[in-house]
This record gives sequence, C-alpha cells and structure tokens, in this order.
Amino acid sequence: MSASDSPDIHRHRERLAAEGVDVVRVIYPDLIGTDRARDVLLDHLPSACEHGLAFCRAVYHTTPGGDVVPVAGGLDAGLPDVSVRPDLSTAALLPWEPGVATCLGEVVDPATGAPAPESPRDLLRSVLARCAEQGLRPVVGPELEYFLLEPAPGTPAGWRRSPEATGAVYTAGLRADPENHLLRTLRLLRDLGLGVVTGNHEFDGGQYEINLTHSGALDAADRAFRFKAAVKEVARREGKLATFMAKPFGDAGGSGFHLHLSCENTEGGNAFDDPSGAHGLSATARHAVAGIVAHAPALAALANPTVNSYKRFGPDTLAPWLIDWGLDNRSAMLRIPPERGSGARLELRLGDASANPYLLIAGTLAAALLGVRAGEEPPAPLEGYGYDTARSALLPRSLAAALDALEADTALTDLLGKDFTTAFLTYKRDEVERFGRHVTDWEFTEYAYHL
Repeated sequence: MSASDSPDIHRHRERLAAEGVDVVRVIYPDLIGTDRARDVLLDHLPSACEHGLAFCRAVYHTTPGGDVVPVAGGLDAGLPDVSVRPDLSTAALLPWEPGVATCLGEVVDPATGAPAPESPRDLLRSVLARCAEQGLRPVVGPELEYFLLEPAPGTPAGWRRSPEATGAVYTAGLRADPENHLLRTLRLLRDLGLGVVTGNHEFDGGQYEINLTHSGALDAADRAFRFKAAVKEVARREGKLATFMAKPFGDAGGSGFHLHLSCENTEGGNAFDDPSGAHGLSATARHAVAGIVAHAPALAALANPTVNSYKRFGPDTLAPWLIDWGLDNRSAMLRIPPERGSGARLELRLGDASANPYLLIAGTLAAALLGVRAGEEPPAPLEGYGYDTARSALLPRSLAAALDALEADTALTDLLGKDFTTAFLTYKRDEVERFGRHVTDWEFTEYAYHL
C-alpha cells in the first residue's frame, strides 16, 4: 500500500474537509528557527504525504537578506533538494485563516531517506535519544518575550514600540496595551492548541511575555517554534511587527527566552528532586547544573545566536552575562526555582528570544547530559545580587567569541554532531563577517562631521 492509500491519511483528510479546510500549510524550522512553508490544496495532500514536498536544501543556508551561504551540501553540491512530508498528527486549524490548517513537516534527504543534517528538529531528537540512554526524559517549559511595533514613517528604523508606555511591567489590560493585542493573541494561540497559559506586558514599552505550559522537550520545542511564527503572523494581520530580536532598541532592554527544565526518570518521577540531597536537589540535578555551567560559553552560541544578541548583555541589563547559578536568584544565569517535589527544576535564563527553540533546547540538554555523565558537583551557588566579575567568569561577549567557544567544546559538538556543527558555524561566521563590513548609523554619527 502506498502512502497516498493509507487509511490514516484519508481519515485526516476527511476530518479536515469536514472542518471546512481546503488548504494545509506545511511548516518546518530553518537553521535560525524561522518557519519555512508551503500551502497544499487538500486534494493534493495524499500525494504530498507519499512523495514529499521538494525544497532546495540551501534554504537552511539562506540569510534573512536572501543570500545563500556556501555551507557544504548546498551550493557546492549543485543546490540539491530535501523532501518535506506533512505530519498530519500535528495538524491544527489556523484560527485567523478560515479554511486553512497547519501542520509540521518531516525533513529528509531524498537520496538517503535520513534526516537532513541541518534539521533542527532532528538534532533535538538525536540529543533526546542520548538522554533516554541515561534513563532521562526531559520536560521543558518555555518563556518568551517579544516587542510589538507599529509603523513610524520618518524614523530611522521605520517602526516604534506599540505602545510606548513605560513603568508598566507585569501588567495586563488597557493601561499598557490600549488595543488589547495581548488578550486577542492569547485567545488565538489557545485556539491553535499551543498550550499557552499566561501573558503580561513586560518591562519596556511594547514588550510582552507569553508563557507556555511544560511538556516533553520535543513537544515544547514544536510549540515554541509555532508560537513564534503565530505571534508574528497575528501582528502582521494587524499591520504591526512582532519581533523576537534580542535587543531591537538601544534605549530599552532585551527580550529573553528562558527555559524551565526538569527530567522524568524511568519510573515517571522527577529525577531532579531529592529531599535528602544538597539544596533538596538530586545528584542528577546537581550534575546537570555542573554540566550547563561548564559548557555555558559554547552554549551561548546557540542561546544567543546573533550579532545583536550580545548587545543585550552588560551591567544593569538584568540579562545573565556571567557564568553562575543560584537558588531562586534571578541575577544568576541558571536559577533554581524554590519548588521541590514534582516541581523541582532548573531555569536557564541565558537564552534570548532570537534563539531557535530546537537548538536552544538541544544545546541545553546536551550540556546537562554531559554533566550527568561526568558526575561532578557544581561550584558554590551565587549568593546575593550577581553581576560581579570578581565572583563569576564572563560569558563570551560577542557572537564570534561564542562560535569559537562552541567549536572548541568538542564534547558538546560530538553530541550535536559534526555535520550540524559545521553547517551552523559556517552559516553564523558568515553573519559575523558581513556585519564587520557594514557601516552603521552610529559610525556615521560618531565620525563623519569631525574626522
């Protein structure tokens, strides 16, 4: 029986047709976590499931500006295809697009049938398989911040924060959100089935945070990926721009991507909890902390993956730019929330909102797993307010430095895989090089008149 004759496919097709769907949007993440997609008419869905949808593999190597970076397997190989097959078990109706459903796509190399080397989703799967060998099932809860912008013709950027309200951190309602963007978006994301739970206006004008419930790591990454795509699409429908850029404005803070991480053991219990252990944490949890701390410089390349990311760091930013951990201490890079028992977990505060959810989660799990394997204890936890270079080592201060740290961390890159690491480093070093050649507005303002 061919895939197009599969009863499952016909059952999904009939269900979607009964719900008024005539188009299925098949999406998958590229290397930077942006959604790539194709709309498939419902009548063509069985064929798409059987044969896959052809995309040029170099889509993984394409910059936001549309240039193709010479990553191995792309330009040098004559721009071959990857094949994307709809995963109809992930299909959901788009609440703002009548007649359209969306689903994730599985990306494979048509020549081998194996996952595409650059596929972020499959990278996370490979790390999860290593965790399973250790008897651990990671559970992740993502927290993401973003800025909502409205057109501002005549300004340098062409956009301004929407609204510009200040001093409205941790609020909801019309005081900081006069057009009810947050409330409307929460309801749409709920209807899309993304597991959103809460939302509020954040520290700066036009900045919002929406939290997602915790679940298995792959599902959490899928939901975070779809969340980012959905928020941007909803904003576009309103004539606005939602950006997950790390620090879009010099006079405002940045946007974070925090991860809450716990692990279930083979019995289904919380592997991080131990009332008799130091700080109420199990040896597994403490080893995981030690691993994340030890591999933090390399992890920064995945958690803070843009040139702009490193402008989010520095004194008085409340972003973690030092390598440390603490007990219920928000000034630490890695925070241990106060809950124990089933709620015992770690909160990695390193990531910024521009991070690819799959890569951030995969890198964090890989670092934690290396710590568990090594069985070492972490250094003493941070006490009091952090950001003291006399007490804690610095994280990389630029993307270039973070990429060097990633390349040098062979234990971590062995877990992530040579093909992925090579592709990521090549792609991101091209970004660093292009930025180094770009003349910024700051340079013109600083030098042109006086020099």
